[in-house]
Amino acid sequence: MAGELVIRGGLVVDGTGSEPFRADVAISGDTIVAIGLDLPVAGDEIDATGCIVTPGFIDLHTHYDGQAIWSDRLDPSSGHGVTTTVIGNCGVGFAPCRAENRDQLVDLMQGVEDIPGIVMADGLTWEWESFPDYLNALERRPRDANILAYVPHSALRVYAMGERALRREPATPGDIETMQRLIREAMDAGAAGFATSRQFIHRTGHGELIPSYDSGEGELSALITAMEDRRRVFQIVLDVPRLGWEEELAMLRRVVGDSDRPTMFSFAQGVDSDAWRIALARVHEANADGQNIRPQIFPRPIGIILGHRLTANPFTDRPTFKRLPMDFASRIAMLRKPEIRAAILAEQDDADGNPLRMMASDFERIFPLRADANYEPDPQDSVAAQAGRRGISVEEVAYDLLLEDNGEAMLLAAVGNYANGHLDHVREMLDDPTCVIGLGDGGAHYGLICDASFPSFVLAHWGRDRTRGTMPLPQLVKALSADTAAAIGITDRGTIKPGLKADINIIEFDALRLHKPKIVHDLPAGGMRLTQDADGYRATLVNGAVIRREGQSTAARPGTLIRMGR
Repeated sequence: MAGELVIRGGLVVDGTGSEPFRADVAISGDTIVAIGLDLPVAGDEIDATGCIVTPGFIDLHTHYDGQAIWSDRLDPSSGHGVTTTVIGNCGVGFAPCRAENRDQLVDLMQGVEDIPGIVMADGLTWEWESFPDYLNALERRPRDANILAYVPHSALRVYAMGERALRREPATPGDIETMQRLIREAMDAGAAGFATSRQFIHRTGHGELIPSYDSGEGELSALITAMEDRRRVFQIVLDVPRLGWEEELAMLRRVVGDSDRPTMFSFAQGVDSDAWRIALARVHEANADGQNIRPQIFPRPIGIILGHRLTANPFTDRPTFKRLPMDFASRIAMLRKPEIRAAILAEQDDADGNPLRMMASDFERIFPLRADANYEPDPQDSVAAQAGRRGISVEEVAYDLLLEDNGEAMLLAAVGNYANGHLDHVREMLDDPTCVIGLGDGGAHYGLICDASFPSFVLAHWGRDRTRGTMPLPQLVKALSADTAAAIGITDRGTIKPGLKADINIIEFDALRLHKPKIVHDLPAGGMRLTQDADGYRATLVNGAVIRREGQSTAARPGTLIRMGR
């Protein structure tokens, strides 16, 4: 069959885990129609010689809830081969919402996901109240990639309970009945599932715990039950490390009950380097008992980026630093003065030790983030190790490193997945069939995190460059596409197969390389965000249209809202 578009001569890594094979891929409209050699073409061709041809990647954990309203690009994700994203994670979002509660939901997103309030104030149109209304608003807008949406628990609670939700009062039977009705309406409209968070680090912009934080087990069970027998996902962020994995996973098993409800939770190695093994064993036990619980893992260190242009650095809360001019050039000039340096280094933070500040001060796990974007750095390159060799304080080393590159230098604080100074344990997670890759967090933490580039890292680092051992490319592509599609319940994409949607990447695998994150100012109200480029992407297609070519965005905006059950 002649395709309107043929991808010619590439090495197809089809997402099934099978060995790659040389073939053409023919596309008509938004659908793959044929795979084979020397396929006829009725329109355009893309030369894939020297490239791998993969399914589009799916990121199960993003926060494009706002960006999908004010922008037609889901960047950085779409620049790294991601063709489908899931929003509403962590139980925060913008629907359902009454007009009088808009400021509270903005405050929630500002605190939990580090999105400046002024950006949301300028960018959100608020043409919705109900969750189905919000889905309609998403559907009306063109964008480069596909999107699915969870119902966010905190927004749901505020809609049903008002100020009582903000005070985290227990839900009454009437409140629960209202939330169940709203969840059923959302499922009817195509929601991908229901998401919540119990994480004590998740705070509002004013530092308060979020509405979903200590919701009762009865409430969670009732809201899960409201999804009925539809195969929609329950996503949760557990309260670890404040509580242990054993305690939180036991709670998770209770609220899910006897059902095989698809359930995903964020999972990583913490400071206790081996606790994750016990947690994974408990997941295996749960699944052997008929439950369907999937740890959602990140394939490199879970970290934050520190710098003078960014949200945080180790000196953010020191009195002298806080008095420096806001103008960047003037601030850097002041920081170079010996007397300012001495004053800052002699001071203590003048704010309480919140988790963010603690993360920015664990110098054994803070590393320079240079042009090569090394996400498995040698422990000997840490700030603490450098300080030990030089016989000076860790603060002095960090101070000087941050002034490199005219003050534009960045440090990577490896908060999770790096207790041992390497990623061998992540290899074990990647090999575990219950674990699924996610946690790119695109659309959030604009001045703190740039993890949406992880698919490029997975292919280049785990598939080619890692000195401690690589992984088979077919396994990695499957983990980024077919496995993630199955986890969220998508059946019309995720592999390269006739009859499926033509979400496809064409990648010069040998040339694939991540760049250091960079700052751009393209948010509403001139807001700043981190993004990250990669070399090697010859083209990315969404629903049969080329959205990126040679690393540059095209004018095509074929992304759709995927409504589950329709």
